[in-house]
Amino acid sequence: MQTKDIPLHDIKPLIEIQEYSLYYFVALVAFVSVVVLALLYLAYQYMKNRNSFNIRVEHLKLLQKSNLDDAKKAAYELTLYGATFCDDNEQTHRAYEVLVQELESYKYKKDVESFSEETKRSINNYLGMIDV
Repeated sequence: MQTKDIPLHDIKPLIEIQEYSLYYFVALVAFVSVVVLALLYLAYQYMKNRNSFNIRVEHLKLLQKSNLDDAKKAAYELTLYGATFCDDNEQTHRAYEVLVQELESYKYKKDVESFSEETKRSINNYLGMIDV
């Protein structure tokens, strides 16, 4: 009769292999999720700001397109749209007040003459001070 307990000398016992692939996968999924969320947020911000209306930019465009040959209409436009920028700093505020005083003589009359050189200089000075 033969025994079934044969000693095995060539086969080693099982050893534990440390497997980190699950941790790598979870870290990769988390990283990709953060990147995708960041891209979605940036795309949302871009889309939101792309169509936003900036009153300062629009008023600056209108001031620059103002026709100085029509003194009465230009005086009203400069007074109306220039008020947007008068509170930027003290220097701009003073320049706006001086400009409004000079423009008073061109408003509230039926017929007005064209702008004097001093008034044109004041207008160009004020437009040069504006920062958007």
